[in-house]
Amino acid sequence: MIELHELRKVYGPTTAADGVSMQVKTGEIFGFLGANGAGKTTTIRMICGLTRPTSGRGTINGLDIWRDRHRIRTQFGYVAQKFSLYGDLSVVENLRFFGGAYRIAPSILDERIPRLLAQMDLEAHRDKKAGHLSGGMKQLLALACALIHDPPLLLLDEPTAGLDPVHRQQLWNLLYDLGTAGKTIVVTTHYMDEAERCTQVGFLQKGRLLAQSPPRILRNSFRDQLLEVHCEPAMTALAAIRKHPAVLGAALRSGHIRVYSEHAPTLLADWQNEWPFADCTWHGFQWIEPDMEDVFSAYSQGYDALLKPISSPTV
Repeated sequence: MIELHELRKVYGPTTAADGVSMQVKTGEIFGFLGANGAGKTTTIRMICGLTRPTSGRGTINGLDIWRDRHRIRTQFGYVAQKFSLYGDLSVVENLRFFGGAYRIAPSILDERIPRLLAQMDLEAHRDKKAGHLSGGMKQLLALACALIHDPPLLLLDEPTAGLDPVHRQQLWNLLYDLGTAGKTIVVTTHYMDEAERCTQVGFLQKGRLLAQSPPRILRNSFRDQLLEVHCEPAMTALAAIRKHPAVLGAALRSGHIRVYSEHAPTLLADWQNEWPFADCTWHGFQWIEPDMEDVFSAYSQGYDALLKPISSPTV
């Protein structure tokens, strides 16, 4: 569905996307994961034909994302990071406007709009102005407008940012339904639990694609389990452990301290023999299977010593 080859975008002294190469197969839910400023939105905008690449190339269903950008607009639906519909139009009027922009026949719109209203739980709000909707309802309307022409591909830029847990779950349930129906979905996010929901995840850091694999393979890229220590007071211990020369980093997780170190077994043996932090009390430890938050920390912080090589993205 999507192929990118060394896609690059430079704004003056800033390289927003730096040689991104990847494939997204038909029917996948692909997640771009990265911190703010990692290049997720820039990459999505290039895929959409909204921003011209500085170099490299990309295709959607074989059509060039820039040269054929007017032809490929019917191939995808796009939900921007910020609400970009017409606030002074009602829900139904927005749907009719975008249906008309895609030249959908009125008879097809008359059938499609009620179905989308029901699917997005917007029927009760059909005559309400879009600008008066809640944040969650606005996102659902934006998704409905992106689907009005029934595209095979959806591109969603942080669609759940700012949503409450109920609306986040509702939106992801809809994405699962759309994926099951055969649509290909590309979604940017910085939520680790959302990365777990994707069939493929790509980590972007400073414009570079560091890794692309299913979540399970990324979790299994750690060489070993992670050491988690129980000590009090936790915040004092966290600050002290982070300064230890054998520790790459540490994070507070559910009141315990997860330690990133390539010498964790040796470190544990030393600490059990003689606990070096006089201001903290040792209570025990456990070995933990890494999760997506650990994967993100390892890739974004450069903890390469903790990771096994995984296959490079197929291009």
